[in-house]
Amino acid sequence: MPKSKAAIVGGDTLIGRELHELLGDSGLAGEIRMISAAPGTARLVVEPGEDEAAIMAPLTVEALLGADAVFLAGTPESSRKTLELTGAHGPPLIDLTSALEDSPRARLRAPLVESAQDFPIDAIHVVAHPAAIALALFYNRLAPRYVISRALVEIFEPASARDQRGITELQKQAVSLLSFKPLPKKVFDAQLSFNLLSEYGAEAPESLSGFEQCIERHLATLLSKTAVAPMPSLRLIQAPVFHGYSISIWMEFETNPGVEVLRHELAADEEAPNNVGIAGQGGIAVGNVRADRNNTRACWFWVVADNFRLQAENAVAVAKEFL
Repeated sequence: MPKSKAAIVGGDTLIGRELHELLGDSGLAGEIRMISAAPGTARLVVEPGEDEAAIMAPLTVEALLGADAVFLAGTPESSRKTLELTGAHGPPLIDLTSALEDSPRARLRAPLVESAQDFPIDAIHVVAHPAAIALALFYNRLAPRYVISRALVEIFEPASARDQRGITELQKQAVSLLSFKPLPKKVFDAQLSFNLLSEYGAEAPESLSGFEQCIERHLATLLSKTAVAPMPSLRLIQAPVFHGYSISIWMEFETNPGVEVLRHELAADEEAPNNVGIAGQGGIAVGNVRADRNNTRACWFWVVADNFRLQAENAVAVAKEFL
């Protein structure tokens, strides 16, 4: 029986729950300790659709003691607090919040797209942004075979990227609009329901451009290691959907191999995939491959991915090195 112990800081977040499920299915850890990202004492959390409450331990040295790997799935503040509590000689840290990426010990990780390499023993393993992983997976299917001249990417962000608070605000906004009531705007500081946002309101606690830049940084790093291809120009758009990434890609080749060849290379779906259909699935789904009617060397692609599953499966792949 496995005897390894894993701890998830932020076990009460959506990505924390996804991690708990994947870790349990993998059999890597004999014990999975759920730790709240919020300060305070231990508490019970009832997950949606579950009959039993999960016990969330407070974030303390005692809660982290004995863990063979610690997943950081809470807030940037809880990630930095965990680093402070564990120190330089603590257990391996697997950061899904990107809060620690500026540390000299940080190494960007995405095992599903990265080549085999050795990492320092004391490295902080920052799991790449799920949208960056999705795009790297897409590039890795084409770049080794075809010379890519340039590309444009539009990424449609789900509300769940802001965790449960984003989903709740989108839901409440829809109800409020239909009831002619004032809209809650604590997360987006703008109307997202029945709308698309190119930026959040000025009073939003986080900026959409900040997340866009994070995707760009992570994708540039992943492509520099795995695919000989130029960085695409990309834009992040907040979409009024609860879950899953949708990505529109325009790509120009030095020599266009043709739609049918590209569909075969990408194992493209016969029907256009969507963010609802990809829920709960790993990897990416590609479809709706079209020739650009105004550029004979270019094609359009549609890519979808489950934002939580994609990042969590890469985090668990990192954990296999320690558990």
